[in-house]
Amino acid sequence: MRLKALILAGGTGTRLRPLTYAIPKQLVPVANLPILHHVLNLIAAAGIDEIGVITNPETSAQIETSVASWQQGLPAQKVACTFISQPAPLGLAHAVATAKDFIANSPFVMILGDNLINVSLASLIDPFLAQPEQQASLLLKAVEAPERFGVAVLNDNAQVIRLIEKPKVAPSNLALVGIYLFRASIFQAIEHLQPSARGELEITDAIQGLIDANHLVRAQCHDGWWLDTGKKDDLLAANRIVLEELPPASAFYADSVTLDETTLNASVQIGEGSSLKNCHISGPVVIGQHCSLSNVSLGPYTSIGDNATLESCHIEESVLLPGITIAHWPVAIRNSLMGHHVQLIGQNGLQVQGQHSLCLADDSILRWEQAL
Repeated sequence: MRLKALILAGGTGTRLRPLTYAIPKQLVPVANLPILHHVLNLIAAAGIDEIGVITNPETSAQIETSVASWQQGLPAQKVACTFISQPAPLGLAHAVATAKDFIANSPFVMILGDNLINVSLASLIDPFLAQPEQQASLLLKAVEAPERFGVAVLNDNAQVIRLIEKPKVAPSNLALVGIYLFRASIFQAIEHLQPSARGELEITDAIQGLIDANHLVRAQCHDGWWLDTGKKDDLLAANRIVLEELPPASAFYADSVTLDETTLNASVQIGEGSSLKNCHISGPVVIGQHCSLSNVSLGPYTSIGDNATLESCHIEESVLLPGITIAHWPVAIRNSLMGHHVQLIGQNGLQVQGQHSLCLADDSILRWEQAL
């Protein structure tokens, strides 16, 4: 039986506001690629060609448009995506229950749509499918603050014997990292759930129900990186780590890119149609298509979206979404996250000591006015 995938992309991203007033958190870019596209690529790389995407009514149109764009960019593989509305945020188990008709009797992998992880899904899927009596498989990672997560307790055979959601006192340091493998028995376990203290149907309670019914639930521990992009600093950290995986000491750009008195150090990617004049770029950096940069010091660990216009500014360790304009900003910009079409307008020739760390929603406008 073929395995399907389920992406949970219904979260509203309240911890990334004000940016997520206008854009779903799953579509915020990391290294100029929406987080959701990173997750879709992970699934497609495992050969899965049927994906269900859980959405909420407020952001479903944006999610569907973005997924369609991802599908069009696939070189050859055809992946069918089905969109499933979760009318209210009633928990991860509730989200899974809404996908019952899509899943039918297939085994499936469930992935949170706002997490990034460097793992091969095939390394998780193959042993799960090879053991039909196994009803669930979890990916775990040792963390420093397990009380912030769902926590698992294992026996000596990597069998899960207990799960607790955000315990006050954690019985282990093994956190669930947002990738789960299930068989259809999970739906019966969800049917017997009662809402938790926070009013949600918890996926940890559903899995515990499988364990209590003597079903086999195993786990694998992950040694690589895992990034929850729910907050600004987390997203900037994710951007930094993904950019670090660019080939070292290399520059990639199309013939249509114009470089005039510009130096490129370390890993730099530049989209087609962009022009750079009198700039110093310290990678790893990604610059989108049709950008115009002049007298700019950029990087490291910075992603610039398409159609940006930057002049006389210094930017480091930041994520800038498409359509941004920054001109003559007199202080360095560091650790910043800016939405679409943000404008920062300074004063020509003015330089001020210090730095700005900003989180700006779409269409924000900041003007520098020097006191008289």
